[in-house]
Amino acid sequence: MFVQTEITPNPNSLKFLPGKSVSLIGPIEITEIQKTSNELIKNILSIDGVKSVFLSDNFISVNKQDRFEWEDLKHIIISLINDYFANGNENVISERETTKELDTSTVEGQIIKILETKIRPAVARDGGDIKFKEFKDGIVRVELQGACSGCPSAALTLKQGVQNLLCHYIPEVRGVEAI
Repeated sequence: MFVQTEITPNPNSLKFLPGKSVSLIGPIEITEIQKTSNELIKNILSIDGVKSVFLSDNFISVNKQDRFEWEDLKHIIISLINDYFANGNENVISERETTKELDTSTVEGQIIKILETKIRPAVARDGGDIKFKEFKDGIVRVELQGACSGCPSAALTLKQGVQNLLCHYIPEVRGVEAI
C-alpha cells in the first residue's frame, strides 16, 4: 500500500491519502485520545506534536503543533496508516449515523445545502471541513475543522469565499463567522 501526502494551505496540517475508504459516517475530527476507541486514531494522537486528526471519506488530515516539523512526524503517521490497513481493516470509521431530511424551505436549510454542496467539497480538497453551527441576526456561524482549523488563510476564505457565496444566494445572510 502506498500512502500519498498532500500539503494544505495550513502549514501545520498535512493530508494523508491511503487509497482506501476512511470514514463511512462523514467528516469527523478527533482532538482528544480518550474520545475514541479506534486504534489508528489513538496511535496518531499519541505522537508527540500531533494536535488533532480529521477523517473524511478518502483522506486523513493531521494537525501538528507549530514547534514540530513534518519531516519528524510524516513517516511515523504513514507507517501507522500502512500497518492499520495491512491488518485487514477496510476503513477507519464505519458506524453509520442516521440523517434527517434537510428542509430547504428555511433559511438555515438553504445555508446548509450550499455549505454541503458548494463549499464543503472545495474545503475538503484542502484537507478540512466546514460545519454549520447557527444562523442568527443575519450572521452564519460555522466551525472549521481539519486543515482549516487554525489555517492562516481561513479568515480570507471565510470572507471572500464562503460569505460572498452565501450572501449571493441567500439575501438574509449578512456575514459569516468562525466559532
